[in-house]
Amino acid sequence: MFETDAIEREKQTVTAAAALLVSDGQRVGLGTGSTVAYLLPALAARELDIVCVATSPATDAAARALGLRLEPYPPAASLDIAIDGADQIGPGGWVVKGGGGAHRREKRVAQAAERFVVIASWNKVVAALAPPVPLELDPDAVDAVTRELGDVTLRDVPPSPDGGVIADYGGPIGEPGALAERLDDIPGVLAHGLFEPQLTSDVLVGRGDDVVVLRSQR
Repeated sequence: MFETDAIEREKQTVTAAAALLVSDGQRVGLGTGSTVAYLLPALAARELDIVCVATSPATDAAARALGLRLEPYPPAASLDIAIDGADQIGPGGWVVKGGGGAHRREKRVAQAAERFVVIASWNKVVAALAPPVPLELDPDAVDAVTRELGDVTLRDVPPSPDGGVIADYGGPIGEPGALAERLDDIPGVLAHGLFEPQLTSDVLVGRGDDVVVLRSQR
């Protein structure tokens, strides 16, 4: 229980810091997951004149309930900033995302943002990325992808917001860039959870009562 409470406090600490990165008048991408759940009230409390795009119906509904102004996904224009959590933060700026099953939308929002900020508690920082890597699959290509990759497990969860089948690749990751290229080249893989360093502008991590900046381009 103590460890869980500490992790939740770190999420609150880092989301409070991330909310301060948003400026009046900006277009903001909102991620999905337990860390972003803390970001939304912190952002709403600032009462900024911003327009948000959510990566999942759950985030959209929660943000609207807090009074944030939302426009439909996908973004109609580029975003000034997007903020999202992570499942793993590895060396060299590589990030694994997708535990919430919306990684296709999360990646598109990250690509649309001039500044993509990853936030997490300290337990998400790892010495090396490890399986699983989340996958979003074309429903008609699940068997083909499984034959191609071998170690694929389908999650017993609803489809993604775009109707994709949520699965996990459990094989070796090795060099993340090589695996990302391999997954990108498989037609039935609609999206995967490997986010390359070029996508990420900032990585902020809560550690105890402090915020540690692991990566910053500002």
